[in-house]
Amino acid sequence: MQRISQLLKGIPDFVKIVEVGPRDGLQNEKSIVPTDVKVELIKLLVSSGLSVIEATSFVSPKWVPQLADAKDVLEGIQDVEGVSFPVLTPNLKGFEAAVAAGAKEVAVFPAASESFSKANLNSGIEDNLARCRDIASASRSYSIPVRGYISCVVGCPFEGHVAQAKVAYVAKALNEMGCSEISLGDTIGVGTPGTVVPMLEAVLDVVPVDKLAVHFHDTYGQALSNTLISLQMGISVVDSSVSGLGGCPYAKGATGNVATEDVVYMLDGIGVKTNVDLGKLMQAGDFICKHLGRASNSRAATALSKVKAHASKL
Repeated sequence: MQRISQLLKGIPDFVKIVEVGPRDGLQNEKSIVPTDVKVELIKLLVSSGLSVIEATSFVSPKWVPQLADAKDVLEGIQDVEGVSFPVLTPNLKGFEAAVAAGAKEVAVFPAASESFSKANLNSGIEDNLARCRDIASASRSYSIPVRGYISCVVGCPFEGHVAQAKVAYVAKALNEMGCSEISLGDTIGVGTPGTVVPMLEAVLDVVPVDKLAVHFHDTYGQALSNTLISLQMGISVVDSSVSGLGGCPYAKGATGNVATEDVVYMLDGIGVKTNVDLGKLMQAGDFICKHLGRASNSRAATALSKVKAHASKL
């Protein structure tokens, strides 16, 4: 055990999980998920003990039709207390709509890649950072925290490798404009510990570790190993999506986010607290997968369901 404890000693005792399923997980679904299903999913996730759930996005319905009901989703969860429900806001118009709908926390989402920024947000990195500054400035007058997401922190579907200096530059800008937390996203899931560590080292030179979160997609099956190495470097916030839902419309073949069930199973296994009940989390995953008519992408949920089914036959 001594050797194991040496290897795991840098890992925080508590990890905050930011559940992104209701937004990042559902945004690319072809058929529209009804508002009441989204609200029910969020309430099931709340009942599992998750304290931060990304609820929706105030982007133009023309770009993301799935999230055209953002206002109604927020209305459906306004009586839920003790949980943060950040919403994405691409510009001041989106920010104002979010505040009018009762949002208490927002998120901005620049990219570390110029090409991806143009494809995803119709503007380059600098223009997009200027929009983020406008939102950050407006949010101060409402005392609303702003979370910053950075897309393509290790690779881009158009440019390939993304320089660590670019990621550090965008992270520093978000930190200086007052973002409460900065989430580093491997949008297309190409990262390995070999590319994630130097990227994190570059960002840690300009942003304090307690302000950082990681957001890994599992396209190449690397998300859990990338998460673990990030925790070993002292990061204590992890974004994940129930049942591994999600993908990226601009990244061909990019699969979903790392499954929340798999992250919780791993953290439970190394004695890290999350305050999340894995059984109740699986119920939320089961609910949304049944609605979508597909199997869960979570390896832990799939295996545990089989174990449970086998045990009930004995």
